[in-house]
Amino acid sequence: MLKWNHEVIIEIIRMGLKEDLGSGDITTDSVVPNEHISEAYVTAKEDGVIAGLPLAKMIFKYIDPELDFDFLIQDGDSVKYGDHMAKITGSTQSILKGERLVLNFLQRLSGIATKTAYYKSLITHPGVNKPVRIVDTRKTTPGLRVLEKYAVKVGGGHNHRMGLFDAVMIKDNHIEAAGGIIPAVKKAREAIPHTMKIEVEIEDFDGLKEALEAGADIIMLDNMSPEKMKEAVRIVAGRAIVEASGNITDQNIQAVAETGIDVISMGTLTHTIRSLDISLNISPQKIDNFADKKNIGESGRH
Repeated sequence: MLKWNHEVIIEIIRMGLKEDLGSGDITTDSVVPNEHISEAYVTAKEDGVIAGLPLAKMIFKYIDPELDFDFLIQDGDSVKYGDHMAKITGSTQSILKGERLVLNFLQRLSGIATKTAYYKSLITHPGVNKPVRIVDTRKTTPGLRVLEKYAVKVGGGHNHRMGLFDAVMIKDNHIEAAGGIIPAVKKAREAIPHTMKIEVEIEDFDGLKEALEAGADIIMLDNMSPEKMKEAVRIVAGRAIVEASGNITDQNIQAVAETGIDVISMGTLTHTIRSLDISLNISPQKIDNFADKKNIGESGRH
């Protein structure tokens, strides 16, 4: 799993609460007594793969360190409609103040994890002769990349570069500006450590041959048909990692995986997402004080 930078995550939480909570929850502060204590459950309203529960706990604890957050499942687990995934016990005001931010993140990250798991399932069959990685791209929500890439890994996918700073990827505009693939690769090789790989995006077989001549470590086949991908894999003959990208859907991903490529990169994993339907509901049982919450046992809703 992707390791979270604690300071980065806390800043994301701060920004989310500043946007939603602002100076306070007028409704909750008006109608819910300060001393009111509740037990609430986070519940799946449809089938899917869950991602973001540790973040949900961090949000609730940031709002109120006295809240109890109990994991009923773990990130990466599959859920069915009606499954409870977490229980929160403590101040009703605090629970309600964190509810929307928690659900927004859980729903989106779980949507990403569910979609990634779906695409991975489509290429896990006997027709694919070798393991093929499904990876994400930089097409993420600004400011939330670390979380969305985490969700891809939860769903069984892998991460491409995190940003412009951690890998060399020479695309069409770089090639145009540098005067061609060969000079672009040469300039990059002279500028980077010997431990770093160079990826080149190509659109046709002429570009493929140039990338091989230049010594590219990874070659991305951009918007090629499966038939052309298969020929490209034959030409490369193991001299570079071959990545397929562009216009890959659930209708053609199996054919793409069967061409012999090594990696399939998909922007759709993060930029076109339907959030998973998840709810947070306070249990009908009212808990009068903090002492009582320790004695709930099995009497709450499960």
